[in-house]
This record gives sequence, structure tokens and C-alpha cells, in this order.
Amino acid sequence: MTEKEKMLAGELYDCGDPELLELWHLGKDLARKYNLLDSHDAQGKKEILKQLLGGMGDNLWITPPFYVDYGCNIFFGNNCEVNMNCTFLDDNRITIGDNALIAPGVQIYTAFHPTHYLDRFGESADSEFNFCKTETAPVTIGNNIWIGGGAIIMPGVTIGDNVVIGAGSVVTKDIPSNTIAYGNPCRVVRENKRMR
Repeated sequence: MTEKEKMLAGELYDCGDPELLELWHLGKDLARKYNLLDSHDAQGKKEILKQLLGGMGDNLWITPPFYVDYGCNIFFGNNCEVNMNCTFLDDNRITIGDNALIAPGVQIYTAFHPTHYLDRFGESADSEFNFCKTETAPVTIGNNIWIGGGAIIMPGVTIGDNVVIGAGSVVTKDIPSNTIAYGNPCRVVRENKRMR
């Protein structure tokens, strides 16, 4: 398997692999261009997002600055809004459904490292920098969600449909559909049902 295939399969892989570094630099360059565009340049933003993201539905709004690892592993449904200062570390797939509202400062992680230091570092023959070894797990977020400001979504988490995640929450486990959850660690607090 290539290092990219290992990365997407959730196996231990080398971040310093030349193919991955090339994709990483491309993602960083496209994100920088996006972040520096004139605020009124809707068409320019759309064109960059088409190059940056793995896929996107209609009516995507991302307020700069927006940060990614690769970008190409991020997939949005229709009618999604991402507010400023969000960071999506898409070393594996991040899938976000329709009608998503993601508040400022939300971080979505798919990458993690071995806990023992001897397992984290190894020699990378193709790189001047000794990157630590990494593993990944995809993040899946359903339809009609609202993730509050500063929330952190950890690798491997699935958030169901019609979910609200409270501001500042650290989501370490799956959250079922039709719930409101918050806290550190994030826990389901109640059912999410219409009040009127």
C-alpha cells in the first residue's frame, strides 16, 4: 500500500511521504488563496473551493479564514455554512450532510498518533524532517446539525441528523440523531424536539 492508501485506510502511515507532502502543500496553498480573496468575490471563492474540497453541494458558505490539512478529503452536502477560524484536519474523510451550521473556531480532527513516544517517531528516508507516525479515522456529520463555537470533534466520531453540539464541547464518542449534547467530554443532555 502507498502511504496515502494507508492514511485513508486508518493504518499507521508516514506524513513525510512525498506524495502526501505534495497534496498537503497544495491544500495549504489553496486555503491561503481562499483566505486572502476579497470578501465580495463569491465566484473566486467558489472556484477555489471546487479545487480544494473533495466534494460540495449547492449553497456552501465558508467564512475565511478556513484551515485544512489536505482539503480533498472534505465533503459537504447542500446549504452548509462554516463560520470563521475553523480547522478541518482531513487526513481521513470528513463528511458533512445538508443544512449544516458550523460556528466559529470549530475543529474537526481525523488524525491521531500512537501514545508511546517510541511508536510515534521513525525514520523517513524521503524527508529532511522526521515526521511522527500518524493514524486516522473518518468523521461523519449528519443533516441539519448545528455545532457551537469552539467545539472539537475527535477522530472516528459520527454525529447523527438533527443534532446540536454545544459551544466548547469536546466530542469523543458518537452522538445519536435528534439530540442536544454538550460538555467535555460531550454527552447527550436531552432529545432535540421542536418546542412550539
